[in-house]
Amino acid sequence: MQVIIAAVGRLKEGGERDLLARYTKRFDATGRSLALGPLTVVELAECKAPDVATRKADEAGRLLKAVGGADHIAVLDEAGSALASAVFAAHLGKLRDNGVAKLAFLIGGPDGHGDEVMRAARSTVSLGPMTLPHGLARVVLVEQLYRVTTILSGHPYHRA
Repeated sequence: MQVIIAAVGRLKEGGERDLLARYTKRFDATGRSLALGPLTVVELAECKAPDVATRKADEAGRLLKAVGGADHIAVLDEAGSALASAVFAAHLGKLRDNGVAKLAFLIGGPDGHGDEVMRAARSTVSLGPMTLPHGLARVVLVEQLYRVTTILSGHPYHRA
């Protein structure tokens, strides 16, 4: 199952980008034998329109275009389901086993997601009740995706 993360905002060089690359590499290596991956991260520029509604609509359209053809769209949103890592792993394993070939995670801009994205979402996930910068949210998501592969493969990385 191919996994794509489409996110509004670009990471600067340094710590966040390094961690993203580290966990992406781990996910791809561990996920290969589980039919998970490869992982692709697409970064989109923030819309500079003067009003929130226009920014959200523009970013929503570009996010959906970036993941065109995804069988399952999962939206990161503070109102989504906060899942334990083992539950998240079981959910992704079930999606894979049910024939989802392309899973997309969408991370919106500072104003949140537009209505078009929310209508397209098959699931909504929260990384927790705290607000995270978009770059850090991306890193946390990719680490959790790597953790999914370790849980599904029985690797000792995840100790619950």
